[in-house]
Amino acid sequence: MGAADKQVLLLWDVDHTLIENSGVSKAVYARAFEMMSGRAAEVQPSTDGRTDYEIMRDLFTANGAAFTAQDEASHQSALIGAMRELHPRLMRDGFTLPGVPDVLAAVSQIPGIVQSVLTGNIRPNAEAKLRLLGDYARVLDLDVGGYGSDDVRRPRLVGAAQRKASQKYGVVFGPSSTVLVGDTERDVAAALEGGALIVAVATGVTSQEELRQAGAHVVLPDLLDAPGFVAIVRDLTGRELEAV
Repeated sequence: MGAADKQVLLLWDVDHTLIENSGVSKAVYARAFEMMSGRAAEVQPSTDGRTDYEIMRDLFTANGAAFTAQDEASHQSALIGAMRELHPRLMRDGFTLPGVPDVLAAVSQIPGIVQSVLTGNIRPNAEAKLRLLGDYARVLDLDVGGYGSDDVRRPRLVGAAQRKASQKYGVVFGPSSTVLVGDTERDVAAALEGGALIVAVATGVTSQEELRQAGAHVVLPDLLDAPGFVAIVRDLTGRELEAV
């Protein structure tokens, strides 16, 4: 099967869907704030389902600091530096969530599916987190992912990923052929607003019922059933996706 035979773009959220960062993400934002402002953050706003830009802006506001144009220009380099400092802690304390290796492996056996990510993290920090997956990260085409470095609003990351994938594979990926997998109500909103189908997994802080009420097309308790997940992607997209 060649590039033109790709049929589905499957976009994985990173934090609390593929991996658990064990508090390192919040530590990275706090360290970046300290590097930029010269003082420690006393208040940490919510981070789930937000882009890195939104988190840093909210972090400055919550701590009584103006998020200036200079801060907008420098926040990504500060985040990269903070992740570099804290990456050993991430690799020590973070972990791949149950079932994820088997699901990634099962989907990788279907040539018609392109697997990538959709995350509020800027790309360098997303890649740093995905090192927790070890060799399984190789099945993800990170060049066509949607990242917080692509846009400040999460719903627009869907279109960013679709455009990259369409250009690379010569196939137009639209709302009926793009599936987002995430764990928050903001992931659901990003899919519905951005133009994708959504499989929500209750592996974060949001319950199955909350994800269902948010409008997810399918809600799962976890990713422990790899064959079942593949069947869901087939059913949602209405495509004959055969394994090699």
